Amino acid sequence: MKLCLYILFALWLCCVPQRGNAHALDPGFLDLRQLGPETWQILWRVPDVNGQPMEIDAVLPGQCSPARSTGLTADDVAWVSTWVAECDVPLAGQIVSIEGLGRQRNDVLLRIQPLNGATKTMRFTPDTTALTIPESPSTWSTMSTYFWLGFQHILEGVDHLLFVFALFILVRDPWRLVGAITAFTVAHSLTLAMATLGVLRVPSGPVEAIIALSIVFLALEILKRKEGKIRLAEQYPWIVSFCFGLLHGLGFAGALSEIGLPAQDIPAALLAFNLGVEGGQLAFIAALSLAVFIWRMLAPAASSRLHMIASPTTGYVIGAVSIYWLVERISGF
Repeated sequence: MKLCLYILFALWLCCVPQRGNAHALDPGFLDLRQLGPETWQILWRVPDVNGQPMEIDAVLPGQCSPARSTGLTADDVAWVSTWVAECDVPLAGQIVSIEGLGRQRNDVLLRIQPLNGATKTMRFTPDTTALTIPESPSTWSTMSTYFWLGFQHILEGVDHLLFVFALFILVRDPWRLVGAITAFTVAHSLTLAMATLGVLRVPSGPVEAIIALSIVFLALEILKRKEGKIRLAEQYPWIVSFCFGLLHGLGFAGALSEIGLPAQDIPAALLAFNLGVEGGQLAFIAALSLAVFIWRMLAPAASSRLHMIASPTTGYVIGAVSIYWLVERISGF
């Protein structure tokens, strides 16, 4: 059915490095928090690349001293530097840049926390390596930043994509599949909002383990599927997606809590982040559907012959990967 597609996806899974915390933000993060009229505390977080910090550097306006980091220290998932800078002029209207970002494929999130004013959130990209700090950000600017943050996060979250991929294998009706994905988004939006706002507090370790367990469940549904017998995930995909989406939302909250939400636009930022996650999921499903369509057009006979082995093979691989994650995350408690 989808053996060729499965092989490509399985190879991708094997090539993507896994971490104990699958929800740490891969983009860089620059936080500017004002301590006094001319004093700013800087937090500079650089993504890890094969045990070394990515070759990028944050550069503050020339009126700030020091304008660059003085050294990076490794934590569990990234490289961090903190320092205090004295700036002779207000940062509003000044330019902050990320040196070397144009040679990378990552983004960097910028958060400015003035002493008396609203928190501003902006995004550097390889095409936009310098930003002018605005007097006050628009709601649209905030929503755009958090939409692309959600979109990028779901496409970099291998466990979430594997869950969506398993649904793609199980649910053959396109509209039922879209409904299941939407139910997943609605559910994780609820728990994401509650966890981010501090209403719901759950340790991240057990959440990560249960997320892996949810993928094991779908792998078993794939393996136990037989002609003429409809499995629970096939008959009620939106219910299964909604229930597990509540758990996945707690995982998303771990990423969002690292950067926080702009105090003046919390509802807009949450909405945009969730819409970005939904957009990323639908884009992933669209890419899978296109790949299957092309495969069937180019090799219809081979597609028919491989139907019997593709589904169980996919189930075994999804199950093996998710069980590995489950054991790894439980051992990390």
